[in-house]
Formats: sequence, C-alpha cells, structure tokens
Amino acid sequence: MPPRPSASAPGMATKRIKKEIADLSKENLGAISLQPNESNIFNWKAILPGPTGSPYEGGVFEVDIKVPEDYPFSPPHLHFVTKVYHCNIASTGAICLDLLKHAWSPALSLYKVILSLSSLLTDPNPADPLVPAIAQEYKRDRKKHDATAREWVKKYATPKQAPPSPIPTTKASTSRPKLLNRPSSSTTSASASTPIPQIAGTRRPASTRDTIDLASDSDEGESQGDVSIQVLGNSSRSTVVNGTNGNGGERRDTKRTRLNNAPAGGGGGSVGDAIVIDE
Repeated sequence: MPPRPSASAPGMATKRIKKEIADLSKENLGAISLQPNESNIFNWKAILPGPTGSPYEGGVFEVDIKVPEDYPFSPPHLHFVTKVYHCNIASTGAICLDLLKHAWSPALSLYKVILSLSSLLTDPNPADPLVPAIAQEYKRDRKKHDATAREWVKKYATPKQAPPSPIPTTKASTSRPKLLNRPSSSTTSASASTPIPQIAGTRRPASTRDTIDLASDSDEGESQGDVSIQVLGNSSRSTVVNGTNGNGGERRDTKRTRLNNAPAGGGGGSVGDAIVIDE
C-alpha cells in the first residue's frame, strides 16, 4: 500500500500531469483524443471510437475524466458521457474496471487507462458486471446482446453530420423591361408635314383698292405673258400662272385681287384683304 501524500500533494499532481501531457505528444493515439481542459488541467476529456469488429464499431464515445489532487497515488475518476449498452458500464456512465479500483498503480497513466477502456468495449467482463441483466444476456444470447448494442450506437453514439449548405440560387428578376418611348404616328406625321405655304405680297385694305376679276382677266394674262408668284414654305420657289403666250407679249407690272373667300389659316389674312402679286 503506497504511503499517503503529504500537504504538497497538489504540487506533485500538477507536476505529474504536466509530464503526462508532454508524453502524450510522443504517443500515437490514432483516432483516440485525450486532452486536458485549458483552464483546469485536473479535468480531462477523452473521445473514444468504437473498436473495429465490436458491436460498438462506428460509434464515438465521450468520456469525462477527473484527476484527484493526490494523483498518481489515487486512480482518476472516469465516467461515460455517451450512453453505452454494456454489462460493465451503467446507464449513469459509471465504469467497472479493475484498473480504476484495486488494480491501480502510480506507474499507470491516463493514456493507459483509456487503452484499457477501449479493450473493455471489445471484451466485456460479465463475471464482474455493473449491470447484471446485460451480463446474463451477453452469456445466454450473444446475438441479441450485440443487436441491442448496435441499436444504442445508432441512437446515442453516431456523430451527427452537419446538413449540407444550401446552393445559392439567383433570384429571377420580376421587373419588366423598360419600353422605349417612341414618337407616336400622329406626332411623326405632324412634324414631317409641310407647313401650309403662304403667298408673298403686300396686304392692303380692300377699301383702298378696286376689285379685279381674275376670271375676266384670264385672257389678258395670256396675252401679257406668264405671271410669277412667290410661295413661302420650306423653300422658295416660283410658280407660273396662266402659262406663257407664244407671241412674247409684255408682262403686266401688277395684278390685284380681293380674296373674298380666303381661308382662316392662310397666313392670318382677313376677308376683304387685297394681295398684290408682282409679275
């Protein structure tokens, strides 16, 4: 029986734990994870994969470890956080293992304890059970025992996979394309139409001029020659009125007429105005 540690035991435990942390960096842990808490090296956590070929294969089991202050003279306290269907592991997570009781030795380490725990999953010890009912089933109906153990692995020890991230989709635009503002046909036709031509002349009151009958002077116009009238529009042009006589007669200087029926839009003239046409 090893002697009990003195008052300086916490210091001894801290020194021993730090040594084991350094030794872990040299060990090949494989899929096993064993590490202390960052804020308290007396608290550890282990992740133990289910051994290949056992009913616990495919499961991931979390084990909580608490190191006593008189470590390594006293064994660490371990319990399963993950539920396990095992005759040596209670539903509370308590573990029945010789190394954690009377078979403990200061020469052992936390790493060796975890390896022994992995071996316990592969080879249960029904002779020293913590759950007698499961131990009896293990001995009498091994097939049923293993099937139940696998069901517990699926239910409690299978790591949950993160859902796949959704594929970003581009939202279709619901806005309608803008229509081009095209000029209406009425606007186009109005802008393209030629303004009403205006007859160039001198507007005089009818009261000061004699009325000339153009119908009666048509013959005279033919004998005198062609009359040139200037029309105002987009371009200046000359129009010959009444044609040209073949005798080459003299042209009249002026010809006057009264527009008794002049339209309202024809250059703004009023009824009774006289227009002087230059020959």
